[in-house]
Amino acid sequence: MKQSGAHKGNLMASATSTHRLQDTEERLLAELRSLRRVQRGRRAVLKLKVGQRIADTVAATMGSWSFIIIQSVVLAIWIVLNITAYVQQWDPYPFILLNLALSFQAAYAAPFIMMSQNRQQDIDRKAAEHDYEVNVKAELEIELLHQKIDELREKEVLALSESVKQLIELLRRANARAAST
Repeated sequence: MKQSGAHKGNLMASATSTHRLQDTEERLLAELRSLRRVQRGRRAVLKLKVGQRIADTVAATMGSWSFIIIQSVVLAIWIVLNITAYVQQWDPYPFILLNLALSFQAAYAAPFIMMSQNRQQDIDRKAAEHDYEVNVKAELEIELLHQKIDELREKEVLALSESVKQLIELLRRANARAAST
């Protein structure tokens, strides 16, 4: 009987700590859910500004194979026409005008590409934060499932223990009757 009372006391203590842990987890889950709702609302409102769209378009264009091929063809034609003097040499070797044009292109392309990359970095950072929140939520959900399974197992063990005690008592009574007859 003492073991049963001590065991029940331990179960009550673990149930109380489990209940407190569940309350904390429930609060965290509610917080994560509300945060998710806010993020969904922001995505609906979030639209790219004109400068951001231009930066993305420039970065996408300059980062494509078609741009590289077209630019390479134009540069090759420029150089060939100026070396062979097929047309009047408007930019003789060392191609100072060509260097100026390429420098101008690089000077304007770099900031556009950097703006696009910075915005993409912000998007990636927010996605990583979202993934972390989802992982925390999943971890909490799994922990809650583990607790529920443990509670069911404890209840089952208690029920089995009570059944065994009842069977032992029935066997004692049956043995006592058999011994008395």
